[in-house]
Amino acid sequence: MSDSLPLLLRAARGETVERPPVWMMRQAGRYMKIYRDLRDKYPSFRERSENPDLSYEISMQPFRAFKPDGVILFSDILTPLPGMGIDFDIIESKGPQIGDPIRSMEQVNALRPLNPAESMPFVGTVLQRLRESVGNQAAVLGFVGAPWTLAAYVVEGKSSKNYAVIKAMAFREPELLHKLLDHFAESIANYLRYQIDSGAQVVQMFDSWAGQLSPADYDTFAAPYQKKVVDMVKQSHPDTPFILYISGSAGVLERMATTGVDIISLDWTVDIGEALQRLPEHIGVQGNVDPGLLFGTAPAIEARIDDCVRKARGRKYILNLGHGILPGTPEENGAAFFRSGKSVMERLGNGTIT
Repeated sequence: MSDSLPLLLRAARGETVERPPVWMMRQAGRYMKIYRDLRDKYPSFRERSENPDLSYEISMQPFRAFKPDGVILFSDILTPLPGMGIDFDIIESKGPQIGDPIRSMEQVNALRPLNPAESMPFVGTVLQRLRESVGNQAAVLGFVGAPWTLAAYVVEGKSSKNYAVIKAMAFREPELLHKLLDHFAESIANYLRYQIDSGAQVVQMFDSWAGQLSPADYDTFAAPYQKKVVDMVKQSHPDTPFILYISGSAGVLERMATTGVDIISLDWTVDIGEALQRLPEHIGVQGNVDPGLLFGTAPAIEARIDDCVRKARGRKYILNLGHGILPGTPEENGAAFFRSGKSVMERLGNGTIT
């Protein structure tokens, strides 16, 4: 244990800390005017995320403005796809678009193993620069999309409301889908290893669309591949804290805890106290303030943060939103979230938390 390490890293490892660390999913992005100005100058999302100078600058914008306890790489869960032979684009008003959706065994067999250092050297460059810039003032976070969510995008070809195409594949051609999921699991594990080797101190896996699965289908198509990623990463990097996030996860919390992750990031649809009762003691939690609350008032934000921290006391805990901060959120309310998070122990009574 060392007080010289970043607060978020110490908390994620389960050490006793003076206050809960705080960061926000999507903290670099559209709610900040400085980001919108840069976006106007560089309208291509892929350029912003794959040009190391731009990605570094965007990653640092919220750190300079708010001093969060975590600085997360500005990238996208789809960024590794071209390295496997799948092209994509992100259209501002439409979201991700896959040029040639994966629908056949021939396409899956043609996918390349991911070599991140070769296909995404910009990621390593940005992570190294972030570590050098923030030192021990914040932990550097890396992230990936989980196999099921990546598969949902590449099979559907875009965002979906009902996931009918990938669910049809799951129930009609499970062998095809399992082969795709396994390819993604190995590739994503290697990508996370590369991120950690490049400077990421904590990593998070987003299985954004696993909440669309029934518990039985989660056990079949999501959890085994989440676990494979976690197992591979833990084999080579056992001391790197691993966070798992699923949107709409209230029905599968206990299942998430069996994947080997260290921390479960909760969305806002479950009471944090009830979630902690459902999870084993060794599992930490992150979250889970409703991002919609940040359209309200600073006192309301403060009260909700106090409630979360009070309920999480005695457990490994990272303060965050229950989803990414929403476009259009008043920037001053983003600042209020960080300010209230950092001063929470003064309101609740000083002393360490575990």
